Amino acid sequence: MSTHPDERTSSVFDTSPETVLERLAALREGDAPTHGGHVLSYVYDSGLAQIDELAASAARIVQPLNALDPTTFPSVAVLEGEVVGFARRALHGGEDVVGSVTSGGTESCLLAVATARAAWRARGGTGRARIVAPSTVHAAFHKAAHYLDLDLDLVPVDAEGRAIGLVDRLGPDVALVVVSAPSYPFATLDDVETVAAAALAAGVDVHVDACIGGFALAFWPGEQPLWDFRVPGVTSLSADLHKYGYAPKGVSVLLQRGRDRQRLQYFATSRWPGYPVVNATLLGSKPAGPLAAAWAIIAALGVPGFERLTAQTQRATAALQSTVEHIDGLRLVGDPVGPLFAVCADEGVPAESRVDPHLWADEVRARGFLLQLQPGLVQSDGPRLPHTTHLTITPVTEAVLSDIQAALVAAADAVRGVPAVSGADVLASVGELGAASVETGPSAESDLAAATLTQVGLLGDAAAVPDRLAPVLALVEELPAPVVERLLVELIARVVEPR
Repeated sequence: MSTHPDERTSSVFDTSPETVLERLAALREGDAPTHGGHVLSYVYDSGLAQIDELAASAARIVQPLNALDPTTFPSVAVLEGEVVGFARRALHGGEDVVGSVTSGGTESCLLAVATARAAWRARGGTGRARIVAPSTVHAAFHKAAHYLDLDLDLVPVDAEGRAIGLVDRLGPDVALVVVSAPSYPFATLDDVETVAAAALAAGVDVHVDACIGGFALAFWPGEQPLWDFRVPGVTSLSADLHKYGYAPKGVSVLLQRGRDRQRLQYFATSRWPGYPVVNATLLGSKPAGPLAAAWAIIAALGVPGFERLTAQTQRATAALQSTVEHIDGLRLVGDPVGPLFAVCADEGVPAESRVDPHLWADEVRARGFLLQLQPGLVQSDGPRLPHTTHLTITPVTEAVLSDIQAALVAAADAVRGVPAVSGADVLASVGELGAASVETGPSAESDLAAATLTQVGLLGDAAAVPDRLAPVLALVEELPAPVVERLLVELIARVVEPR
């Protein structure tokens, strides 16, 4: 007599599933809220509970599958083909545009760089290749250059985030030019048409990083400069479905112009005694859940649904930008495009009227909304970029708009005229530990780095991030980048060490 699977396996549990899930729920209570519009970065809330339920149900159906092999699991091939087809239509690709679903924007960007390097070599490129990009390009391209052994040639941007002289950096050793639609730090839409035209004439590939904004700009109301596959010379484009596709992490799309070029993205080998390996992406075994969730959301929303959600986002974005523009002492950075923007201190008003954006963000957090603090940057041969606060807007923002606006205004009133936190003062408060960390730099031993982090309140028994982040960002700006990076590595490594 057959036994029901639940009955057959129930005796194997040392702890009941209910107890396990109760602990998980308790752990989640310590997380930032992912729904309701209180976190204006990292999460992309449609405001529709049905979307989350649909995504979870779709992911559960394909939970046992391994998306490694779409010939064994042909449903994976159908889902990926339909998701890529939707992306190609939304981003105005022709029949020569093909693509892959990846685990996220970083993987899409790494694959775009790897493909461009392979294409450059196929054209006769030798030696070490360069990637040319604005200094506002996403950190994923720093990672790609690091892993793939390319030089990242960062071109300065002006104080408003506009790239200066990208086309002047083109040369025979350039494998790829990267432009953003829009950039993450300041929401600047790079001049894709001008760059792509120059790159096409020079025989250089162009990647449009639309990871954050692609599926918002594709449905954004009103006219925009061209930035997608309507632009000749754009050879690849990345856009994340776990952002404005409202799917769970992690799922992105990388589109490439030309089948032969896209095949350079693949890895294949039959030179071992196991099964032949063919991978379009960096992963071998991979979950089908995020893909199925994205597919289900696309199928359910359709273009009209995306247009409605994007319209909500656009209205909320415009309203919050207007709120900031009317706060004495703050201003928007540049001319932001799409559902995100950055805010800096207005240097055009007297010091007693200025609002430091980091102190402001900490005050907004105290009022229940989390904004993202961004450090200033000293560019090579370019102007210093101010430290800012970043806001990412989603459809659900419109439902809590008045509360956010009130928090932004009240927070500015609370810190107006207060000087920015001094990084030198924060470093001095760390004393000998800070001096030792600076002296040893990236070679600092783990215990020294951990002690320094503890001294500034970033690492302790609870490994909790302090409520006030302005001093932390001031220290980030004060210390040399290699020291900051070593300390951040230690921070993340310590908080996930075995318990």
